[in-house]
Amino acid sequence: MKFLKDDFMLHSDYAKKLYFERAKDLPIIDYHCHIEARDIAEDKKYDTITSLWLGGDHYKWRQMRACGIEEKYITGDASDYDKFLKWAEVLPRLIGNPLYHWSHLELKKYFGYDGVLTPETAPEVWELCNRILKNMSAKDIILSSNVKIICTTDDPVDSLQWHKQISDSDFPVKVLPAWRPDKILDISSTSFNSYIAQLSKTSCIDISDWNSLKMAIKNRLQYFKNLGCVLSDHSLPYVMYHPATEDEINEILLSVFSGVTLTSEQISKYKTMCLLFMAEEYHTLGWAMQLHYGVMRNTNTKMFDLIGADTGFDCIGDSSPISQLSQFLNVLATKDTLPKTIIYSLNPNDNTSIDTVIGCFQDETCAGKLQHGAAWWFNDNKDGMINHLTSLSNIGTIGNFIGMLTDSRSFLSYTRHDYFRRILCEYFGSLVEKGEYPKDYDTLGKIVQDICYYNAEKYFNF
Repeated sequence: MKFLKDDFMLHSDYAKKLYFERAKDLPIIDYHCHIEARDIAEDKKYDTITSLWLGGDHYKWRQMRACGIEEKYITGDASDYDKFLKWAEVLPRLIGNPLYHWSHLELKKYFGYDGVLTPETAPEVWELCNRILKNMSAKDIILSSNVKIICTTDDPVDSLQWHKQISDSDFPVKVLPAWRPDKILDISSTSFNSYIAQLSKTSCIDISDWNSLKMAIKNRLQYFKNLGCVLSDHSLPYVMYHPATEDEINEILLSVFSGVTLTSEQISKYKTMCLLFMAEEYHTLGWAMQLHYGVMRNTNTKMFDLIGADTGFDCIGDSSPISQLSQFLNVLATKDTLPKTIIYSLNPNDNTSIDTVIGCFQDETCAGKLQHGAAWWFNDNKDGMINHLTSLSNIGTIGNFIGMLTDSRSFLSYTRHDYFRRILCEYFGSLVEKGEYPKDYDTLGKIVQDICYYNAEKYFNF
């Protein structure tokens, strides 16, 4: 049984025209992912489809647990073949889940399989994929996906040696670091002091107070910039605004260095002022700042203790005070130090709020300076993308949107860009078919191309 026709998800003639003539063959800029640069530098190969497909995919792990699969077949020591068979048992149940579409898009694009993965077809799919993987590497997948630029996610203390190695090679795809300073901000962590010691060693600056911490941060920011970094990324419960003086932040740091437990107010003040400081530095460097929030992490403490973070036990949070976000942005805008900013919330109820807030801080320095980031994580599905596009269209300027990203640890996830492009063309095509936008193919075709590729290229100054 064949699945996924060429016009998959495209229901109008206009949508098909936009997709096939304007969107389908555009290159990919994947400006936010969790791919390891080392895997690209060493051109990693995979022995089985399981190691490539299920090795770090907590999206799939969640669904396997929901179907009662034992953990040994998910993150445990079961064989790759048995894990693959278990996933094949689960997949047919995922009607309406993007994993069903993504999995089949990946099988078709990278392995030429246009059938349906079921428990009955699993053995033949296993053999087919593993046979092809013998002659396929990480770089092969990237090149066959028409990827031009990849931005990884990297800690400030990272040496970025693998980025250097890739840059010095003849690999034609740019693989750039992105600054992810979550551990600098997480002053309440029991490992904060040990991390600051590591940052001190890496920056060659003795961090003993607020001023020396700022010097160390600036040192590492310049190091990242020298290796092509153009954006930061922050994972936050929400964007808080609790201002403090420089002296207060210095006292807070000295307290935590001395082993004193901080109050919630002190933690909020430090996080606010540290993020404000870094945002101003991003503005100076010409970087974009990504703010990801609305997440409750590691909700299942039993499983967190067993297998750690990023294993499928995070959920949507309900605390996203828009007043604090607007105050945070306003302080920067008032000082003319607001960087280009991309805002994502995991809670879809925040779509309208985000679209109204970003409209308050746009200016002449850049078209779409503030962005409502692509539908993220649990919103990265058909309805989630349509809701995001609809909100942005209703309230903002969708023609400035910088488009899709993978946010993935898998090299096969580049098909998510194709998934997005199909949904985007269908969305615009439906507006034309309903008479809500003129049949101005040249204008609409250019907007599609801008959203899929050119807006991001220009926004990040690649």
